[in-house]
Amino acid sequence: MSTSVPPTEHFSRYLDVDDLHRTLEQEATIKTLKTALRSSMTAMNEAFRNGEDIRHLVYGRAWVLDQILTQAWARFDWPDHDRVALVAVGGYGRGELHPYSDVDILILIDGVEPTSFEESISRFLTLLWDIGLEIGSSVRTIEQCYQEARNDITIATNLIESRTLIGNPQLQESMYERVTSEGAWTDKEFFRAKLAEQAERHERTNNTEYNLEPNLKTSPGGLRDLQTIGWVAKRHFGATYIRDLVDHGFLTESELEALNNGELYLWTVRYALHMISNRREDRLLFDHQRSLAEFFKYEDDKGALAVEQFMSKYYRVAKAMSEFNDMLLQYFDEVILRAEEQQHIRPINSRFQIHNDYLEVTYDKVFEHHPFALMELFVVMAQHRDIKGVRASTIRLIRDHRHLVDDSFRNDIRNTSLFMELLRSEDGVSTELKRMNRYGILGRYLPEFGRIVGQMQHDLFHIYTVDAHTLKVIQKMRQFRHRDHRDTFPVAHRVVNHLPKIELLYIAGLYHDIAKGRGGDHSELGGDDVIAFCERHHIGKWDTQLVAWLVRNHLKMSMTAQRRDLSDPQVIHTFAEQVGDIIHLDYLYVLTVADINATNHTLWNSWRASLLRQLYMETKRALRRGLENPLNKAERIEQAQHEALQALSRKGVSAESTHALWEGLGDDYFLREDPRSIANHTQAILEHREANTPLITLEKTSFRSHEGATEIFIYTHDEPHLFAATVSTLDQLHLSVQDARIIVSDNGYALNNYTVLTEDNLPLSDNPDYLNTVRQRLIEELSHPEDYPDIVQRRVPRQLKAFATKTRVLISNDPTLQQTVLEVITADRPGLLARIGQIFVEFGITLRKAKIANVGERVEDFFFITDRNDQPISDPELCQKLQQAICHQLDQHVQHSQ
Repeated sequence: MSTSVPPTEHFSRYLDVDDLHRTLEQEATIKTLKTALRSSMTAMNEAFRNGEDIRHLVYGRAWVLDQILTQAWARFDWPDHDRVALVAVGGYGRGELHPYSDVDILILIDGVEPTSFEESISRFLTLLWDIGLEIGSSVRTIEQCYQEARNDITIATNLIESRTLIGNPQLQESMYERVTSEGAWTDKEFFRAKLAEQAERHERTNNTEYNLEPNLKTSPGGLRDLQTIGWVAKRHFGATYIRDLVDHGFLTESELEALNNGELYLWTVRYALHMISNRREDRLLFDHQRSLAEFFKYEDDKGALAVEQFMSKYYRVAKAMSEFNDMLLQYFDEVILRAEEQQHIRPINSRFQIHNDYLEVTYDKVFEHHPFALMELFVVMAQHRDIKGVRASTIRLIRDHRHLVDDSFRNDIRNTSLFMELLRSEDGVSTELKRMNRYGILGRYLPEFGRIVGQMQHDLFHIYTVDAHTLKVIQKMRQFRHRDHRDTFPVAHRVVNHLPKIELLYIAGLYHDIAKGRGGDHSELGGDDVIAFCERHHIGKWDTQLVAWLVRNHLKMSMTAQRRDLSDPQVIHTFAEQVGDIIHLDYLYVLTVADINATNHTLWNSWRASLLRQLYMETKRALRRGLENPLNKAERIEQAQHEALQALSRKGVSAESTHALWEGLGDDYFLREDPRSIANHTQAILEHREANTPLITLEKTSFRSHEGATEIFIYTHDEPHLFAATVSTLDQLHLSVQDARIIVSDNGYALNNYTVLTEDNLPLSDNPDYLNTVRQRLIEELSHPEDYPDIVQRRVPRQLKAFATKTRVLISNDPTLQQTVLEVITADRPGLLARIGQIFVEFGITLRKAKIANVGERVEDFFFITDRNDQPISDPELCQKLQQAICHQLDQHVQHSQ
């Protein structure tokens, strides 16, 4: 619903109607119309590339279709022609078409049965198909239109957007009056239905403009939001163009200009998307995002990729359109739904009052006279949870006065105190911070936050823009406090409710990613920013240092949990030294859990939860024990064996046979396995009677390991091909390896544990037949590991194909472990571990343990390896060849899959 339609003389360059008419008299209809359609589309696409006004193209395409359809209609005889009309409906009815937009038509009949026109209609629609038009068509009488509109709000909306192309125009006028009558939908019913329709549509896209692959039409801030405004305005006010809302007092001239510019931008992107994809596509898929960034001439720079700059512009426009949508629908709500309500006004103070459950200012110059009220409003909202929202007139005043948020405002003690009061509020913190962001106040009050509004990161790990992610982090922190999140986040729930100053946690959440996109280490830069924030808000020195430490170290806990061996006492001791005390640990744990959950909802599962919980518990124990008295290796082994013996004794397992078995297992096994697993493994090995057959057990992992996943324990003679055979088999079984603990005993047996989930990151089925199938398949393959199965050639998911992460391999030797550490960073894909295992076999490498970490579209895996003689790989030439082989084979596989 744009401001106006350009004059038709702009469109004649795309199609010469007189020439079309002459040619139709001389040549075949199908060929002529098809040629005219194709040539006009080619001309418009070329004009678009040359910078033509998008309005000329969007309305021009509809005009061209008008000419084609009316000429096609005229090819047939229409009996009783006053009782039939060809009507454009929907977007075509508005006169707006993009290259592959739906072309919806209605053949409207009155007073006679549709069957009398059946032959002409069939031949007409066949002609349209033959010339290459994919038409959405319906044939209805006026009464049928009325009945269909009553039953379906979508049909009602399409019929409101209608105009006659050819035939009796009075039919469309009568139909319009009928479907917009009170008998079909009252104004209130229509508005409520459109609100519900929008809410459902937004729900499907997580109620955010900032999805990884947003839909230009249906996502919040997209074209459908603007059309919703238009539909309601047309239904209630009889408005033809958005400009008419200025006359009704709902828009100012400057707002109209901003709204129109936003719509034209979305039109431009959609036109380019259709043209580039060569089909009707409204989703900004990853590969299209890159093509569009190139089309619009964005270039990579130090701070952001070209595609990130393009998407940042889109997100900012979508956010602005959402803001208009909110304000105008709130106006409509007040005018349509609440106009007849009795007016109830409850004063709050001299600046604000509650008007029928919505907050409003007491007079129009409140913000002009008291700029601090721009901050106070959000504190009032947080403190009065019965308030449903902000009155539309007050939203407009906020927009008109947000320029008052300047350096003087930011340093005013009233505003800094109000902002801290908001952060300390019992309720509404995340809700009001989101409202501040939506109304454009947060990014002005915190300019560093303003720089990350709409900033995206082009990967599958971060599914939201930086500002949306940041506010979701705080939302998660707030949710952890509530009783209904106790079962899902038991440790976070307990810890967050015992933090001495919870506002410090929120500040760390606000600033942990604040320096993204500036270049350099965003954690360090963010630490500097948050110190400045704390000083401006008069936060004490110790609290300031705590918050700065959290920002600078916000990735440390997740990286340690996912990349290091948590069964190694030295890892825990080192991490405990870095943390320093339990207060720092508590804050860091909650920040980490919130950060992961707000980054990508698919990242959080029971396995990842248990990793962080294990690190938290072990570190807390180390801190309580005292860093100067770390639990040494011998004590840890003794404790693990003692607890395992107690469990085995309760099961009736002989201590003598247990000790005999344990003598050959080596210290590493007891350091890396928990007592429960040691007891279960010991019992299974002692009861295993088939010496030449691998022992395979499957069970849910324990609390200290990877809860929620399935642990596959393998006990068999160690063989060079064992790892490759195992991961290849698991891959064929469509199981995803989350962690691998590879242990070779002193007597030459492998005691290997693989923590697995399904491909969808879910636990394995508890079905005994299924688990037995997995077990038997592993036994079969591992009985002859040198003949391990071929790597499965499975389709790489579409989204992963868009991110061809170039493989990096880092090799170093750890003198304390006497092993070589091999780090592989590459694009995720099915069969990855199987390919790496195959390379290990080719190079005669023995795998001692592995740490598997998936980060969105990327994996960051650590392998601890030795040569055939159980020694670190010290030959530089061999290291280089290994590095080159892994990079070459993995990158070659990605290229092949694309």
